[in-house]
Amino acid sequence: MQITPISKAFFDRLADAAAAAIMPHFRTALAVENKLEGAFDPVTVADKAGEVAMRELITATYPDHGILGEEFGNAGLDREQVWVLDPVDGTRSFIAGIPLWGTLIGLRAGGRATQGMMAQPFTGERFYGDGATALYSGPGGERRLRTRPCGDISEATLFTTSLRPFGDADRAAYLSVERQAKLVRYSADCYAYCMVAAGQVDLVIEAGLQPYDITALIPVIEGAGGVVTSWTGGSAVDGGRVVASGDRRLHEQVLKLLALGASETSGFIPTSRG
Repeated sequence: MQITPISKAFFDRLADAAAAAIMPHFRTALAVENKLEGAFDPVTVADKAGEVAMRELITATYPDHGILGEEFGNAGLDREQVWVLDPVDGTRSFIAGIPLWGTLIGLRAGGRATQGMMAQPFTGERFYGDGATALYSGPGGERRLRTRPCGDISEATLFTTSLRPFGDADRAAYLSVERQAKLVRYSADCYAYCMVAAGQVDLVIEAGLQPYDITALIPVIEGAGGVVTSWTGGSAVDGGRVVASGDRRLHEQVLKLLALGASETSGFIPTSRG
């Protein structure tokens, strides 16, 4: 069965609805709840309000679609088209008043990540992709997104959000790549992936992701000419350990380095994530 793509205009409507619900809480003295016993997984009224706004619009417009959301669970995951929502990806940055967060709006069709948007309402930026093309809009105007060539890790700018979700073996494998990179930065969440699509960053390596952390970003990076997979080269749509690269040559090199690093530390027992 052929699936008709959803218009970019509807993604913009969802981003507008989320922004209207979220922005009144940014850089305010809002309460923070912790969703995870024994560690810190914050959620705020902004996260919840943003997801409610998007879910209501999706249900009213596409009642036959499923929804996978971070804050309010899942509905209709067996349906052909499923929205994957993270109203505030980067809640830790949000509660610290730092605009390195974004609203992630992803769409799966037939189990594949086919369309996605990252919207940052504070900066007024949006990154949209459908796997074939990717577009930017923001203070700098509108333009097509393209990744940049980078064929070797020694010339690469590498991002990861945090090493805390990595178990010992995964951390050692990651560090075997990080040591060879030209420039390494931390704590950018979804923004780092968008910078890969924009040709500002070459590589993102992460572990412990949920589907709503990555689904929206896959079509953006792929539409800009990049590649996103698991550490073993499989689909990244369900999260877990993810590699996103702007250049396929770099991607293949990094997958080999991660595999080698993992094999050299196979005796380690992973620690709990937190």
